Amino acid sequence: MKKIFLSLSLLAAFTSTMAQPKFATKQSLNYQTDLKASGTNEAKTKRIDSLLQSFVDQKKASSIVGFVAKGGNVVYNKAFGYKDVENQIPASVDDYYILFSQTKAIVTVAFMTLVEKGLVSVDDPVSKYFPEISDKVATSLNDDGTFETRPVKTPMTFAHLMSHSSGLGAGLIGEARRAEMAKKNAAATAGTNATVTPGQRTGAANTARYLKDDMIALAKSPLGFDPGSEWNYHTSSNMLGYMVEVISGKSLREYVKSTVLGPLGMNDTDWYFEPSALGRFVKAYSYIDGKLVPQPNRVSEGAVSPVQTYVQAGLGLNGTIGDYAKFCQMLLNKGESNGKRILKPETIELMTKVNRLPAVNSSGKGFQFGLGFELYNVEKKPVPEVSNAAFAWGGAYGTEYIIDPENNMIALFYLNMPKRDPLYPQFLSKAYQLFK
Repeated sequence: MKKIFLSLSLLAAFTSTMAQPKFATKQSLNYQTDLKASGTNEAKTKRIDSLLQSFVDQKKASSIVGFVAKGGNVVYNKAFGYKDVENQIPASVDDYYILFSQTKAIVTVAFMTLVEKGLVSVDDPVSKYFPEISDKVATSLNDDGTFETRPVKTPMTFAHLMSHSSGLGAGLIGEARRAEMAKKNAAATAGTNATVTPGQRTGAANTARYLKDDMIALAKSPLGFDPGSEWNYHTSSNMLGYMVEVISGKSLREYVKSTVLGPLGMNDTDWYFEPSALGRFVKAYSYIDGKLVPQPNRVSEGAVSPVQTYVQAGLGLNGTIGDYAKFCQMLLNKGESNGKRILKPETIELMTKVNRLPAVNSSGKGFQFGLGFELYNVEKKPVPEVSNAAFAWGGAYGTEYIIDPENNMIALFYLNMPKRDPLYPQFLSKAYQLFK
């Protein structure tokens, strides 16, 4: 009798389990989602459809992809528009987008794996690993192009690099570097119709073939401000990438692929691709006077370049929205996804809970930044629905993402145009309304 009762109990438990809605495990994203079980419905997803299609119809964007997952369950993953408007090739969720600064977060996570290995601390001075780094701050520019300097008040640490508060390439130094770069770019494009795309390298402007070359040259300049006293975007990430190479003994590309991209199954994300991959890239356009105007595709074309030695940490990755969603889900899962642990939960907390910037900084009231990510608070949010636990960033060509632990969700929004901030908040608000 006991055996019969036990068998019936097991059968009931099995039947009950089978009847439950299918949810994602902690390890991966689940694309076979029951919308109702995930807290939404088709009517709400159609509101996002209408919004994104309206952006295309109004020619505010050539192509758009939206992605939303709640608890790992993908409730929205759709593309609108054309990746090639002239040839009417429809956009798809598998298209490659230029990620620009979304590269920074991935490199930051790769660096933090070195921290977990005990090879470096976030509070170590950068000079411990790169003695050539400047310990001077520029106070004035001389007529001959040299600078008057003073000693730094605090040494530059890796936390400063990850929060863009190192002082590298900032202030007077940044102004001088930009003027020199503009002069070289003008010389490089003289007599042609060429333009320089953000992040593009020209032979005249920069002849370095390796990131190391640029960083050694940069270290010869004093800092623009005392580390930790201000915010100055971008340059710090490239120095962080070079430090990944110095500390790991591997190239930046090799180390990032072995510690982040590979383990997460981000097989469509990389700095460089085979020439055949060019057809997967979304073509570049700008919204000018109510029209979509084709732009040079030098960045995507550069991604299939035969010369693949120069890899930046501040930009350069390209890939699909689904690939980057794996990275976002790993962060939401506190360091674990695809059956792999990339970082410990306490490391994710260290990166996303501690503001590293002074209360008053050049990015405005309420702007906060942790290690690799902007942190949201009551003063500064893209839309009111975002929780105070959320963190995010994006790229210069309109790619955006958010990880919101309090709401157990991630949302990504991809364009291939210079940032159009009014579009993303509208999508993000609709993404949160899916669960209201």
